[in-house]
Amino acid sequence: MNDARFSDADPAPLALAAADTDDLTVISALIQDAVLPITEISYDLSHRQLALLLNRFRWEDADEARREDRPYERVRAVLLISDVLAVQSDGIDRADQDLILELLALKWEPGEDGTGRLLLEFAGDGTVAVEAECLNVELHDVTRPYIAPSRRAPEHPAD
Repeated sequence: MNDARFSDADPAPLALAAADTDDLTVISALIQDAVLPITEISYDLSHRQLALLLNRFRWEDADEARREDRPYERVRAVLLISDVLAVQSDGIDRADQDLILELLALKWEPGEDGTGRLLLEFAGDGTVAVEAECLNVELHDVTRPYIAPSRRAPEHPAD
């Protein structure tokens, strides 16, 4: 009898948390190339939370999809940032309700006593800067995976 392998299991939804930069690096890699309408960004001042509802490319499944010659997948996921003190944006037209954003990376700039600024970097030089009491980020898949509409993996051509 052979032992079960991780790849034999059904894909489980991701549920990750980042409290340090190593954790954030993992989440940043998993949200790279996520797309979302600007209307899917919500700031709850009373709960001090910023939430983004993403269409996340499933990078964790991309190699297996390529090997099995099957379509790539995306999944709807919530990126939740807690302990938020302030939110600012640059290079993003918040009045354009039809704007689609592509999230490229998350970066933490530490401040004093555990505070800092989380930068959400979008394609086209747009940035959302989140002043935070501490690094407190969660990523939760909220739907089953679905076939990526393009059926291709995102590409990043060299400049």
